[in-house]
Amino acid sequence: MLALLLAPASPSPLLAFNRFPPISSPSSIPAADFLRAASRRLISATKTAQSISTMATEEENVGNIKRQLAKIFEVSLRATVPEETDVEPLVAACAGKFGDYQCNNAMGLWSKIKAKGSQFKGPPSVGQAIMKNLPPSEIIESSSVAGPGFVNVVISKNWLAKSIQKMLIDGIETWAPRLPIKRAVVDFSSPNIAKEMHVGHLRSTIIGDTLARMLEFSNVDVLRRNHVGDWGTQFGMLIEFLFERFPNWEEVTETAIGDLQTFYKASKQRFDSDPVFKERAQQAVVLLQGGEAKYRKAWAQICEISRNEFNRVYERLGVELEEKGESFYNPYIPNAIKELTDKGLVEESQGARVIFLDGINIPLIVVKSDGGFNYASTDLTAIWYRLNEEKAEWIIYVTDVGQQQHFDMVFRACKRAGWLPLDDNKHPKTTHVGFGLVLGEDGKRFRTRNTEVVRLVDLLDEAKSRSKTALLEREKAAEWSEEDLEQIAEAVGYGAVKYADLKNNRLTNYTFNFDQMLNDKGNTAVYLLYAHARICSIIRKSGKNIEELKKTGTIVLEHEDERVLGLHLLQFAEVVEEACTNLLPNVLCEYLYNLSEIFTKKFYSNCQVVGSAEETSRLLLCEATGTVMRKCFHLLGIVPVYKI
Repeated sequence: MLALLLAPASPSPLLAFNRFPPISSPSSIPAADFLRAASRRLISATKTAQSISTMATEEENVGNIKRQLAKIFEVSLRATVPEETDVEPLVAACAGKFGDYQCNNAMGLWSKIKAKGSQFKGPPSVGQAIMKNLPPSEIIESSSVAGPGFVNVVISKNWLAKSIQKMLIDGIETWAPRLPIKRAVVDFSSPNIAKEMHVGHLRSTIIGDTLARMLEFSNVDVLRRNHVGDWGTQFGMLIEFLFERFPNWEEVTETAIGDLQTFYKASKQRFDSDPVFKERAQQAVVLLQGGEAKYRKAWAQICEISRNEFNRVYERLGVELEEKGESFYNPYIPNAIKELTDKGLVEESQGARVIFLDGINIPLIVVKSDGGFNYASTDLTAIWYRLNEEKAEWIIYVTDVGQQQHFDMVFRACKRAGWLPLDDNKHPKTTHVGFGLVLGEDGKRFRTRNTEVVRLVDLLDEAKSRSKTALLEREKAAEWSEEDLEQIAEAVGYGAVKYADLKNNRLTNYTFNFDQMLNDKGNTAVYLLYAHARICSIIRKSGKNIEELKKTGTIVLEHEDERVLGLHLLQFAEVVEEACTNLLPNVLCEYLYNLSEIFTKKFYSNCQVVGSAEETSRLLLCEATGTVMRKCFHLLGIVPVYKI
């Protein structure tokens, strides 16, 4: 596979602007006083503008148009309504004919100031003032006011071109968002030991990995946690069945045990039908939890066999996780429960120890009536550990929507204990990322014909196989080596499965359909990967050294479709920030698909690249598009394809 590399170079400042004085003054202020106040504000504003300019170029991510415009509008708002010190700029991208971005503060401001004897006559006049108080900036080409005071701005095509060129030289990491946290835990995948990973684990694994990747790109230290179900009463049953089936169990191999799912079912059947076996299994739990060496060793052996099976899935998906399962937190549970008890949260109820929560009819059981611990015990303890030992500022749980109430109760208990702030907007905080079901074409939960849940490893292997079959039907298949064919089939097959999930709002159910996800037309990974491969082909066919062009060439956005493409490229950083903040990967998928559409149906259709007078500039635009697409693929956990 070919590799396209980025060459670093020294950065240059993008912004430099000064500040206009306010356009009008309240008539009640004497002229001399007003002039002195205006002079003081002008001096102060100049200093403010200089500091804002420094922040925008050095501290803020230089690729984020929305944030840079917010800084500019902040200067204008301070000048327009200096007495309203708590006003934050409301800036959003817009698709209308009036501009590229819009400031929507006028109506809200008018509602605040109209009763205070303001000189303004309504939202439109507030909007006019905001527009006229905008400081000069090379970012803004023009501005106008529409409707009830909406301030529209058109972004300078020269600034767009310079910003894209700077990214090509400095690297796309300079466009990474800056989030207000340093460390996060993403708890995802989390299968149960001795059970196969099935399609139900697909969404948690794929969504969790993408959230972790987006946060990591945003310079957050992410602790990827696999909270596997490796502790509990079922292990007594499994251990006793292992002893019974394999007298020399210490030497038994994974091959001898065979399919763990079958092994689990056989042990469960024995547990349910044989009272003597059931009693031995229950005693085995006591011995295991008491630390008996033989039982601990057998438990570790079963966990390792399961872990190897899980890793086959993670290797195919390219997912990295650090396992910290239920057993890891078990030693910390007594102290966590004691702390909750000392704070007065834990009460006795029908032999169990529980936490009652306002507005919820059922209590949160933290110690069962038999003295054993449960999911709530472990989850509360895990939060305590992640806050106190791992110093996490944001803890994210990726599970199906059916667990929403459980996590809501756990989070509320942590707030009552003072472990978390009551305000959800403050850190540290916890968030449950719920997702819907994977459905079959019959609209029911996705299963095989014999009603079994689908093994995830089989599903991924079939995706690769179908992808390979489709690739072999292409004209250029004979030109590929077997290694190339395998790599492309994996990238396309696994990427298709991931993208089909991620492009949907995670809260909705989606239908699993191989034919749809492997279609090379429409909003699919196959279409996007092929589009990226075509971009790489254009650059190769030009015969030009793209690394040299980055150093010597200049991007110019004279054609309207060049500008449309350039603007969309510069919106990458704010899209990633939105996807991170709201924990919605589909936002990034939509951006990537639109980028591909703009490149293919507008820019490439209407702007000749190779052999044109603008060849150098347009090749650099091709490279910029490829660079952003590759970063999107990376964030989605999809391996890019460079030839097809």
